[in-house]
Amino acid sequence: MKNIFMLVGERSADVHAAEVIKQFKQKNPSLNIWGIGGPLMQKQGFESIFPFSKFSIIGFAEVIGHLGFILKVFRKLKSEFIARKPDLAILVDYPGMNIRVAKIAYEFDIPVLYYISPQVWAWKKKRIHKIAKYSDKIAVIFPFENELYEEIGADVEYVGHPISEEITISETQEEFAEKYSLDLKKDWVGFIPGSRNVEIKRILPEIVETIKNLKNIYKDSCQFLLSQADSVSDKLFQKILSPVKKDVTIIHDTHALMKYCKVVVCKSGTSTLETGYLGTPMVVVYKTSSLSYFIARAFIKINMIALANIVIGEKVVPELIQHAAAAENITKEVSLFLEDDNYYQKTRNELRIIKEKLGKFNTSEKVALIAISMINET
Repeated sequence: MKNIFMLVGERSADVHAAEVIKQFKQKNPSLNIWGIGGPLMQKQGFESIFPFSKFSIIGFAEVIGHLGFILKVFRKLKSEFIARKPDLAILVDYPGMNIRVAKIAYEFDIPVLYYISPQVWAWKKKRIHKIAKYSDKIAVIFPFENELYEEIGADVEYVGHPISEEITISETQEEFAEKYSLDLKKDWVGFIPGSRNVEIKRILPEIVETIKNLKNIYKDSCQFLLSQADSVSDKLFQKILSPVKKDVTIIHDTHALMKYCKVVVCKSGTSTLETGYLGTPMVVVYKTSSLSYFIARAFIKINMIALANIVIGEKVVPELIQHAAAAENITKEVSLFLEDDNYYQKTRNELRIIKEKLGKFNTSEKVALIAISMINET
């Protein structure tokens, strides 16, 4: 029986990889797919050899604190590669670990498909040479990434961005309002604080203070919708949220929140691209440890971090990073969208560029077909 190793380390990658596994089940149901993956992958029959929650590590400082665990993972993977002899390794983003795993697979003569290239165009561009060396095929999701890899002679294919097939909202705004007891006459302000506990610790307190500020300014004319990822500690989340809990509606349909809110405060990451794809103005926030921020500044080569802005090619939505991601500044930026209709409509119009640029692709099917082709060649 052919077997495929997959590794993802982030919640958004779990979504993308789960869609690929669905395609495998349709096209070659006998495949044994295992590795490191999240709950959505596991629902598709994926065997994860480590708890997914252990991989919610971000930033240079956080990696140092988890170094013992990371080394344990590498040792385990080597022993599993020897025992299982996978026919293919599919690595999804997560460069801090996956580039090293690609090297290990290369040393064991295991073909590598790298799906969703790390953002080499944004920081640490030299990584592109390692990725190309250790990967037999690279499936990229942004059109401009294709050229970067072609320039160095890598085997690369543009497969389109997976959000174009993953964002499906079946309920109307009226149905969404009824489901969560929301008032359609009020302005809905949405908050997406992140999917890792470390992000919740840093960003949610500023969101709580922002909600207090907006409540004081706009009284009862706004409703506050807050996305809570199932990957974060409920105890931690509720403890931080407690001062404004009565003023907030917890939402688990994040894409609907993105679409139907007037404005969204969004942690930097894939969620900014999804929110922009749905055409909703946003305020992008991000905070990490002081050490991680200091080190990252030395490597980052672009002046924007929000994927929504990067895809458009200019700073259309505000970005509040590190010390700037304070409640006072978030409140100010949200208020601009609520009060200045010209600015609001201009932003909405400019966000349409994202959908135009990304188009519509059957990304997961493309990736699955590439993988099956690679397996058949071994």
